[in-house]
Amino acid sequence: MHPTFDGASLMRRGVVRPPGTMKTKFKYAGIRVKDLDASVAFYTKVLGMKDLGRSTIDATKGVAANLASEDDGFVLELNYYEKGSRFATDYVVGEGLDHLAFQVENLDKALAEAKKAGHPVVLDVKTAASRWAYIEDPNGIWIELFT
Repeated sequence: MHPTFDGASLMRRGVVRPPGTMKTKFKYAGIRVKDLDASVAFYTKVLGMKDLGRSTIDATKGVAANLASEDDGFVLELNYYEKGSRFATDYVVGEGLDHLAFQVENLDKALAEAKKAGHPVVLDVKTAASRWAYIEDPNGIWIELFT
């Protein structure tokens, strides 16, 4: 999370909904992956997420794996589509998705663990007030780690 956006203070302030708009609650995000097993392994073994299970979606010739970093927390849905599915298109990193962000207790320790697991830092950003860094998941998606 960029230092100009403090999620905790945003939550304390609450969200003001413009008049005439629907009330919503953001529950999960789904991303397309090239290799479901490698992706689940990355998010569970490197980032410590819990595998909530998989479901087959016959209508899309796909499989979805649901992961969460905490009980009743935000869910990350990993979507894999079989060859022949109209959704199994060429994968272009960064097309429509910039990055996913995860808060960690100790950034240097987290980066060392990621490197040991084969996911070295691709960008380390330091400002006078904060620091965050990016690693890549098995699909080339940038994963932001911050404290």
